[in-house]
Amino acid sequence: MQSETTTIAAIATAPGTGAIAVVRLSGTKAIPIADRVFLSVHDKILSKQKSHTIHLGHIVQGNQTLDEVLVSLFKGPNSYTGEDVVEFSCHGSTYIQQQIIQLLVDQGAQLAEPGEFTLRAFINGKMDLTQAEAVADLIASEGEAAHRVAIQQLRGGISNQLEQLREQLVNFASLVELELDFSEEDVDFADRDALDKLLHQAQDTIKSLIDSFNLGNAMKQGVPVAIAGKPNAGKSSLLNALAKDEKAIVSEIAGTTRDSIEDTVTLDGIQFRFIDTAGLRETEDTIEAIGVEKARTKISDAEILLYVVDPSSMTIPEVNTEVKALQHQNPLVLINKSDLYDIDKLHNQTQKLENLDSLLISTETGLGLDKLCKHLIQLVMHTNYDTIVSSSRHHNELQQTLTAILAVREGLANGLTGDLLAVDLRTALHHLGMLTGSISSDELLGNIFANFCIGK
Repeated sequence: MQSETTTIAAIATAPGTGAIAVVRLSGTKAIPIADRVFLSVHDKILSKQKSHTIHLGHIVQGNQTLDEVLVSLFKGPNSYTGEDVVEFSCHGSTYIQQQIIQLLVDQGAQLAEPGEFTLRAFINGKMDLTQAEAVADLIASEGEAAHRVAIQQLRGGISNQLEQLREQLVNFASLVELELDFSEEDVDFADRDALDKLLHQAQDTIKSLIDSFNLGNAMKQGVPVAIAGKPNAGKSSLLNALAKDEKAIVSEIAGTTRDSIEDTVTLDGIQFRFIDTAGLRETEDTIEAIGVEKARTKISDAEILLYVVDPSSMTIPEVNTEVKALQHQNPLVLINKSDLYDIDKLHNQTQKLENLDSLLISTETGLGLDKLCKHLIQLVMHTNYDTIVSSSRHHNELQQTLTAILAVREGLANGLTGDLLAVDLRTALHHLGMLTGSISSDELLGNIFANFCIGK
């Protein structure tokens, strides 16, 4: 990234032609540069105007007028980046955008790198690292659930839970470190019982955040739902019915689906990735066998398993055996082709399923598909997590923190001396600091902000 003293410029709106575009300028020279290229219709000088004001005028290059624009003025530290920020709302012509950018560069600005505006917001204390990362997630969110998780993080979801905890751990770590200076006097400044109580609280909080990752990551990427079952049970028909499109080939010939077919469907703002897998059976066909093995992998990786059953080809005991063998945490048995049978009798049969939720459906008539969709939404939304973690980086730092905290608790139980406890306490605080950005490296920041779009 460039020096913090550099004034940076970039187009902040999506590439291409539109009704309007926004060109953003941030840094110590942002307002002087803007004053040199902006001619107010009311002869206003931007440097003399109040922050958070909008001004009408023209972008000029010598005697040439490039465009009529609105200028939004934000004086630091009360801006997104914490620096002086000027935003030009111009017409969306690609030519106009490029001409304005070139003009700003000619006046002394540097082209911004990906995520550089948000990086400056982080460096200037406008947000911590988890909030900065949430900005990219918010931009990338394609469904209500992903949007909600990103907004929660942007408002300091993880930070709010861990900030007070980290401060208390810092206090205890300081006391333990102080004991090292008085080791010959054998004095304990840190109350061991109080420390263990705090560590127990930290352990519960961090464990809850770690446990939320599977859900958070699924909501961010789209909840993976594997559709499995025996050949000809109606798996491909179910995918087509949910997607409302002929995504998969449907045939009476067993083993038609030999590879996984995916489609994304949004239900009540939540994105689900439905994965139609090859029929599960023993086969001597080499290609089909590869498909079956791949299906088992997809099932294992999926957040939810829909096991589709044709009542004419499987008994309830067989269903119990097959589903249990897949060892999935969230299986739902779907009794397909229910329109061809006595519904009451099928209901009675499903009562014999062992600890398995089930629904009667028909991909042909649509019977039960509404109930299926509602069930999927409830599975995702029914959660007791106060904060949901969706970043693999956050998940890794939390795991490292938990490992260190467990080590400190074990050390307390075994009566370890303060110097040994201090090592693990420092490790826990280091990873908490890496999480929020109170401890960071140029390499870490480079990796995070390189994934941002330019202009943000």
